[in-house]
Amino acid sequence: MATPRFFSSVPLEPNQTIELPQELAHHALRVLRLKPGTDIVLFDGRGGQYCAQLTAEGKKGYAQTGDHQTTEAELPGEIILAQGLPSGDKMDWVIEKAVELGATRIVPIAAQRSVLQLSGERLAKRMRHWERIAQSASEQCGRNRIMHIDEPRPLSAYLAGTELAAQLTLLCHPGAGQSLEAALVQHTASRIALLVGPEGGWSEEEQAAAIRPPIQAVRFGSRVLRTETAGLALMAAIAALKGWL
Repeated sequence: MATPRFFSSVPLEPNQTIELPQELAHHALRVLRLKPGTDIVLFDGRGGQYCAQLTAEGKKGYAQTGDHQTTEAELPGEIILAQGLPSGDKMDWVIEKAVELGATRIVPIAAQRSVLQLSGERLAKRMRHWERIAQSASEQCGRNRIMHIDEPRPLSAYLAGTELAAQLTLLCHPGAGQSLEAALVQHTASRIALLVGPEGGWSEEEQAAAIRPPIQAVRFGSRVLRTETAGLALMAAIAALKGWL
């Protein structure tokens, strides 16, 4: 049985007894029913991890940490997914799987054809929900860093950022003349961003704004992929083609 792994929102230090955050303690002691003395692994998102031993006192949970271990499971390069907000809870799936595939960042795009619209308290609640999904996915897949999730923004706001000059940005489009593999062969970029539209794709206005240098449109196969599939499939293909696995 694999050693249980937990993300700690409290910064960790080696060889210390720490009180676990309430939510973590509840999950370990009440949900998973781990016994005091159980060996666990803790990480705080700053890199590396700590072997620790779980203890309890009443409803509170504690852990005695060991030495810091520099274990990492990150890709050699960076993959950023700018995902047009899909309907329902599809973004939950995208975030979970993007963490597993090694993405460093997700930028939710409030596209013109996005059904889901977020603002105010609803946005804040959804951001907390997404962050918990990313943390849980990191616990499961062995990553010791947490994928960053930006607040949703229009595509125009993302395209106006200065980061485009420092990365290879690819617009996923089934009608593009260039394949993903061809685009990657021409560039040695270690930071790649993918622009994936929502259900219904990008609007004509958004396509006109995005299909311009330095952004390149690419296709992936002869089939039209769903919005929640496209970015994940492309990330897996990029990691394989770049030898980042």
